[in-house]
Amino acid sequence: MRTYPPKPKPGDRVAVLSPSAGVPQVFPELHEQGLRRLRDELDLIPVEYPTTRVLGAPAADRARDLHAAFADPDIKAVLAAIGGEDQITVLPHLDGELLRANPKPFFGYSDNTNLLHFLWRQGIVGYHGGSTMVHLGRGGRTHQDTMASLRAALFHPGWFDLTAPLAFSDEALNWNDPASLTTEPVARRAAGGWTWYRPEKVIEAPTWGGNLEIVGWLLMADRAVPTPDEIDGHVLILETSEEMPSAQEVFRTLRNMGERGLLGRFSALLMGRAKAWEIRRETTLPEREAYAADQRAAVTRAMATYNPNATIVFDVDFGHTDPQLIVPYGGLVRIDGPGRTISVHY
Repeated sequence: MRTYPPKPKPGDRVAVLSPSAGVPQVFPELHEQGLRRLRDELDLIPVEYPTTRVLGAPAADRARDLHAAFADPDIKAVLAAIGGEDQITVLPHLDGELLRANPKPFFGYSDNTNLLHFLWRQGIVGYHGGSTMVHLGRGGRTHQDTMASLRAALFHPGWFDLTAPLAFSDEALNWNDPASLTTEPVARRAAGGWTWYRPEKVIEAPTWGGNLEIVGWLLMADRAVPTPDEIDGHVLILETSEEMPSAQEVFRTLRNMGERGLLGRFSALLMGRAKAWEIRRETTLPEREAYAADQRAAVTRAMATYNPNATIVFDVDFGHTDPQLIVPYGGLVRIDGPGRTISVHY
């Protein structure tokens, strides 16, 4: 069992870093809005580091900031500003012994799957979700469902029930437009809630996974990925990014996990709601529905081949759509199939 780091308290100092892309340099107003809400809505004091607002900072410099944040006794949690696509290059520079000696709650998703996995390897529970730019900097106002989950994960140890939202958005605002600071994302009805397959069991187990594309990269680079025995009985959590990988790519990634002996060892799979629209790929509603259906079919096909008895829950809101619920990475999740409920232990 992995260790849950001590939680911050209101009034504490927390690090806001860019372990992936230094996007705060490009959109400083949005970044500042996120920091302001961190102070005003969560009563936490954000502390930035040299690479937080530097696009293209060397991997070694980003690792140095992570080390400084974790080693500082006055910093009580670490939050990623946003994701990116090259955090895998930061991992070789990280000092696992330093992080093990100074465990702290880390919040991030997408490319931050790299760091969540690295912390998992050190025996530290992390938190999948909670980007300061995307979720605290959200246009108009923060989402009440996101904030309820984030507050619980930050401040309250114990069980938290996830709930399917009545509406969600997969339409990102154009951050080049100043109106994105004051305009809420366009929402649409979340018809039917979560979709369940083989919901006969109650499963309580630790999680592993993250963003599907990054999990695939970690496997390709062989970055301390788990052995089948290490994840035996775990709950696999996966979500896909705004790059909208094809159903074929999703299937092949899962197939490769199956051929590696991993996919068949999980007791369940939680699949994040698919993001099916992007500014550079403005899909219609029928196209979005088709994309999500094709992805579910690809996942179901792979699981039927390599893990036919596993419980699967689709459209759980911990991915790239809005709102976003926080899921512990390496911490416990309880999936009650007969009761159709999911609880996470923060």
